[in-house]
Amino acid sequence: MLTVEMLSTGDEVLHGQIVDTNAAWLADFLFERGLPLTRRNTVGDALDSLITILQERSTEADVVIVNGGLGPTSDDLSALAAARAAGVELELQASWLEHMTRFFESRGRVMAPSNRKQAMIPAGSEMLDNPVGTACGFALRLNRCTFFFTPGVPSEFKVMVEKEILPRIQQRFELPAPPVCLRLTTFGRSESDLAQSLNHLDLPEGVVMGYRSSMPIIELKLTGPASKRAEMEALWPEVRQVAGESLIFEGTVGLAAQLADRLRERDLRLVVSEQFTGGMLTLELNQAGTPLESSQVLAARTETLPEIAARARALSEGADDALALALVVGAQQEETLLFAIHSEAGSRAIRVQLSLGHHRLPVRQAVASMIAQNMLRRLLNGDDITQGHGWVRVIERFAL
Repeated sequence: MLTVEMLSTGDEVLHGQIVDTNAAWLADFLFERGLPLTRRNTVGDALDSLITILQERSTEADVVIVNGGLGPTSDDLSALAAARAAGVELELQASWLEHMTRFFESRGRVMAPSNRKQAMIPAGSEMLDNPVGTACGFALRLNRCTFFFTPGVPSEFKVMVEKEILPRIQQRFELPAPPVCLRLTTFGRSESDLAQSLNHLDLPEGVVMGYRSSMPIIELKLTGPASKRAEMEALWPEVRQVAGESLIFEGTVGLAAQLADRLRERDLRLVVSEQFTGGMLTLELNQAGTPLESSQVLAARTETLPEIAARARALSEGADDALALALVVGAQQEETLLFAIHSEAGSRAIRVQLSLGHHRLPVRQAVASMIAQNMLRRLLNGDDITQGHGWVRVIERFAL
């Protein structure tokens, strides 16, 4: 099997001063294409350490994607380390130097002399285009391994992996068929509860049931080789059945995006009013392309269920679009939170127990946003919006 590894560089990554989002993205990107990472390493901005790990991995891996260390400053050492590991000198790429000069001129700036370093790559290596930034990448063969060197800026890294690196890997190696991964996402069930309910499944050889917890959701993933697709699809209805009412969406398109599609299909618009979530709900819906009539973020106020239900109705009826729904997140009152939704069927409001004091505020707001989206999902499904929230306990209900 082709062995593909990632090497992240930089003291800020090694010491946890920044989160290595590039590593998580790359692992998922390659997995979906049948190239699961076999190893991830991180090394700081130390030349000897970089040379050592490049030489070590060159005898073990088929492909290593090296991320970071191609900038213009003295602690950007990846190109020099690669040249030293291969026993060659750095060479100036005149075409890239001209490209960088034009890059800065087009922005009304003069290129600093230190940027010249970004056009220096090891002799005999293959330059990789960077259509986003100033640092070119390069590919270098050392012993049995092909190394691909990329800048650490996520926007630059991702486009280079997609446009420059993956096509070269596909051209140079015989790749396996991408694995099958069936996914669904739940809300309101614990990971242990779901796992206990699915332990009885008789999984085919090479097929794995995985769980990914990211508060407030749990993703279930049935993953296996392409040859097992039919057997996996035969098991999938049972996984759906176990998820039951907690299943909020399938696949990789999130709930907000699916709600946006369904509202557009019905030619419906949405009015949103938030207190506790502080704009998070609107942001998630807006990024998904939800047809919003309007939104507002209000200061915390104490309301009763009848009052928040009446406010939802007033927001809907006051909208320019007669087909607008209204979704309201109230303020936190001790350990409870109020929600309301209005449609042509009337107004519904609930008070839920939100005992999440040990979690940071953004996590609690994410839970509240998911409750609101789940209410809207259930409304569009024709289900009772006061039910189906799992461990989020509804302690009071009101209908207007």
